[in-house]
Amino acid sequence: MIETLRAVPDLLPQAVVALDFAAVFVFALTGALSASRAQLDIVGFFVLSGLTAVGGGTLRDLLLNRDPVFWIGRPEYLAVIALAAAVIYFTAHLVESRYRWLEWLNAAALSVAVAAGVGVALAAGQPWVIVAVMGVVTGTVGGLLRDVVATEVPLLLKQGELYATAALAGAAAGLLALAFGAAPVTALPLIAAVTFTLRAGSLWFGWRLPVYRARPPRN
Repeated sequence: MIETLRAVPDLLPQAVVALDFAAVFVFALTGALSASRAQLDIVGFFVLSGLTAVGGGTLRDLLLNRDPVFWIGRPEYLAVIALAAAVIYFTAHLVESRYRWLEWLNAAALSVAVAAGVGVALAAGQPWVIVAVMGVVTGTVGGLLRDVVATEVPLLLKQGELYATAALAGAAAGLLALAFGAAPVTALPLIAAVTFTLRAGSLWFGWRLPVYRARPPRN
């Protein structure tokens, strides 16, 4: 399986860049929504949007030793972040349940970012375990930083939430598809679809992982 994945050709760089742009924009929206909930000023909106949007991709690129980091090589990402922050700054008051919007936008961003992370790692020729980890890192780290800075309970750590699990399952589904001969153009949308389906199921139907329950001490 590892050799199959290493044999994947150049992974449609334009498609991977498009996924990164989409993930950056939607993650930036979630960061701005968190800023609105915290009643920050416009600078706080930009900072929280940027941290959320590029956090996962930056760590991914540093770990993969990519030079330059994706948003430094393409400063257009910063314009996308600024646009998202400005949109939410001027429209957040129109949204009744900002946290619910944040959760669903985050689900969309997670699914796209996992696919982007997998694509970048595959294009770098990484083995399948690292590819899967990079997908999860790209999808989850930005949201984790956002929640920590906004002093909210991170979605990543909420009891039983299908969040990192959804990301890992999506990455695994794409890798299996590639191992069985699927083209990258098919595998990347599959990753996003599986990730979003599981995350949406957790939000809509209450799908959860079992959590550890401590047993009372024996007398």
